[in-house]
Amino acid sequence: MDRSEVSKLTRLEERHWWYAERRHILARLIEGLAPGRALDIGAAGGGNTRVLRDRGWQAVALEYTRDGAAEAATRGLPVTRADATSLPFATGSLDLVMAFDLLEHLGDDAACVREVHRLLRPRGTFLVAVPVDMALWSEHDVAVGHVRRYTRGQIRNLLQAGGFQVERRFAWNVLLRPVVAIRRRSSRGSDLEELHPLVNLALRAVVAVERHLPVRDLPGVTEFLVARRR
Repeated sequence: MDRSEVSKLTRLEERHWWYAERRHILARLIEGLAPGRALDIGAAGGGNTRVLRDRGWQAVALEYTRDGAAEAATRGLPVTRADATSLPFATGSLDLVMAFDLLEHLGDDAACVREVHRLLRPRGTFLVAVPVDMALWSEHDVAVGHVRRYTRGQIRNLLQAGGFQVERRFAWNVLLRPVVAIRRRSSRGSDLEELHPLVNLALRAVVAVERHLPVRDLPGVTEFLVARRR
């Protein structure tokens, strides 16, 4: 992701419906976990890192690019610059690693999964979110630096091959998938943009309603997974 996209993401993530709901999902996923040492890989501006920190985790934001690391540092977060396939942390030193919208950017996603496995303590938690379904591939994916979109089977198999047991998975953005599909057909670049406040509010309401509906096994736009180090 280039500098302009990182800066745009950081400006948007405070109020944009997509990022706001993902912070809510993260907060729910870590409920019941005893806070410990955590790493947020591909943290960008650090919005998710702050969710961890605010709930008692010793969380570090990791970014590959200088611009992304600088954005997170301006928010007072501890930041490390590194390649996600060669992480500069001690073996078995972490309790939780999260990679939201990260694996799809990597040519060697399996190398990253192996590194996360190395870093986590036994039964440590790996939280993953990836875009799904190549039928949704568009100029947006190209603009934000995606290498692929996954199928459910591909991402599950990737984690299992890397030594993880997938304990939970669910689709997200199921209700809005038809809207996303239509928009992506005419996409000419990144969909990261400011929205009219009423549009943003309406979309936040839709994804909030989705929390309470039995739709998490239906096709969505994103797949979330909770995995444990075997």
